[in-house]
Amino acid sequence: MRETPWVATELGTFAGVPRATAENRWHARAAIVGLPFDMGTNPARIGCRQGPDHIRRSSSPDRRFLDHSPRDLLRELAVVDFGNVAVVPSRVEESFARIEAAVGEVLATGAVPVTLGGDGSVSLPVLRAAHARLGPLAVLHVDAHTDAFDVPGTGRYTTATTFLRAEEEGLLATVVHVGARGLGLAPRAEVLGTRGLHQVITTDELCAAGPAEVAARVREALGDRPAYLCWDMDFFDPASAPGVAAPEWGGPDTRTCLDFLRALAPLSPVVADINTVSPPHDSSGLTGNLAARVVFECLNLIGPPVRAAEPAGRSSGA
Repeated sequence: MRETPWVATELGTFAGVPRATAENRWHARAAIVGLPFDMGTNPARIGCRQGPDHIRRSSSPDRRFLDHSPRDLLRELAVVDFGNVAVVPSRVEESFARIEAAVGEVLATGAVPVTLGGDGSVSLPVLRAAHARLGPLAVLHVDAHTDAFDVPGTGRYTTATTFLRAEEEGLLATVVHVGARGLGLAPRAEVLGTRGLHQVITTDELCAAGPAEVAARVREALGDRPAYLCWDMDFFDPASAPGVAAPEWGGPDTRTCLDFLRALAPLSPVVADINTVSPPHDSSGLTGNLAARVVFECLNLIGPPVRAAEPAGRSSGA
């Protein structure tokens, strides 16, 4: 089998962490993986393919400590950056195959992939890779949209179909969607129907119940199964994160969102998937900066290293 194609990042690594090598990858508890792909189907807002390096550019090696945690996360988790997957613009299935292979390569080291999208479509190949190694996944999907419905006339793969296709492929044990709101193509009940895998907690419900209560409900729903965390940056209100592919007004403020993310502990994700930053629409840089903060908050959910033995005869790579 050919080696997974990786390409170097334009502006260095996330927060200055080491680039992944054939040696240090086996000591990493978490690994940054850039997924510079978007479907190009949004009629007005194209640009999420530029997201990974924009998030890296927004990070800083000098600001690495969260105010609520004593952990030196980058050092404790021995975080490395694999760079970006060499996707092929406009070629969906080939790009998805490359993403799946790349994330599988990271999972094989025992590290938790922290993926930087890319639009919401990139979650499907990441889910495929995680399922291949871990079996059916319990997914927390934090997003202003459920991404679980077909849009007539747009094809099998779009940003709206990610979790519908994942369900059809048997990748999911359960999925909790948090943050749904705004204008849609159909009533939410019609979009999700009666499919038992899907539970929706709307933005209205989150703001009424509070982040701690909703986080407790999420942990109970996910149970002890391998937990996949998908964080779409349009979950935030556009006042906080304007540079996204599909902004929806009426979202929770930054304080509520970060409190919810922190309250998920002790949930420890097997994948953290941060997506939908669109640099051409982020002239202020606020969204990239906030996404970098979300990466650190996700790293803080990841438990201490428990390393497997390094395999003999491993292949060299990025």
